[in-house]
Amino acid sequence: MIIYDISRSIPETEPFEGDRKTKLDIINSIEKGDIYNLSAFSMSSHTATHIDAPYHYDEDGKRIDEIRLAVFYGKCTVISADKILTGEDMERILPRCRRRLLIHGDGTGYIESSAAQVIADSDLVLIGTDSPSIAASFDEDRTHRILAVNDKVILENLDLEGIDAGDDYTLCAFPIRLDGLEAAPCRAILFEQEKGF
Repeated sequence: MIIYDISRSIPETEPFEGDRKTKLDIINSIEKGDIYNLSAFSMSSHTATHIDAPYHYDEDGKRIDEIRLAVFYGKCTVISADKILTGEDMERILPRCRRRLLIHGDGTGYIESSAAQVIADSDLVLIGTDSPSIAASFDEDRTHRILAVNDKVILENLDLEGIDAGDDYTLCAFPIRLDGLEAAPCRAILFEQEKGF
């Protein structure tokens, strides 16, 4: 079994435009004479690798703690994309995919609202990307809203460098339990079965 950490570092990842910057505070330090190390941090719930719950764009949508944990763990397909994916692209891609789909686009793995609509009508439970947002900037609100009102979970800001396209992966991306919120950071991991002996 090969294990890939596909999460981005929280302190090192720039926040999405308009989000609060991550702040780290050292409270106690052994190096400075304290008997133990102790730190504190504050950040946006959309910092680095994170899960968007439907509540992010749907007032009646599920909040992060209301999503079944099974959504975050299971068989997964990774695809490579060098453009913004449309509904036509998604109709071609989804029949060959597992119920969790990650887009490897070298930081530009976006979909537009027509693709979101195809996903909304499918049995996909989670759509992920290595970009800070699943949606292209010109279609941000509409794309998120379509996914949200159709109970689709979004996994954003992955680190998919070195990950090949394929469907031999198992995804594990459990969010931190932040009851009532619209998003939460997670530690995203891909497992791949080694081939051969």
